[in-house]
Amino acid sequence: RDCSVAALPANDRSRQRLPLAIFEETSMPTTGHCLCRAIQYEYDGDPTLVVHCHCESCRRQTSSSVATFVIVPKAALRFTQGQPKEFASSPGVHRSFCDACGSPIYYRTERRADQIDLYAGTLSDPATAPAQVHVYAAEQLPWFEVLDDLPRYAGGSSAAQLLRRGQRK
Repeated sequence: RDCSVAALPANDRSRQRLPLAIFEETSMPTTGHCLCRAIQYEYDGDPTLVVHCHCESCRRQTSSSVATFVIVPKAALRFTQGQPKEFASSPGVHRSFCDACGSPIYYRTERRADQIDLYAGTLSDPATAPAQVHVYAAEQLPWFEVLDDLPRYAGGSSAAQLLRRGQRK
């Protein structure tokens, strides 16, 4: 399953790139690492998109109620220490983790071979990458809610139905 936004409707403002003012404008790369720091990375530029994913696969890999991804161009990402291990979680989908501490590092799909979805929790400063949209909200756990006004899509592609903006009523 392709768990993050492949192409939300073009008229959805949340799909557009965030203004530079939201991300610190700097020539320094954004950095991140796993829990034990055996895996460290950096990327240049702004994220393409930041998404909360509620799908079962992402929840299971992270043992969490939601997984937040910072999507960046694959060419902008460099591992500066160590290399994560990968496994194929479904056809065309690969998930990675640190083989020393188990931290999930990224998700990638062959459908978007030029992008990589880093787990926001691995960023050195996750607060610099605020989410812009929720995907697979149809699979959201009934007892969990994120209190924001972001759009929530039933699935993760341009064919996905917009369920609502903001939390459940």
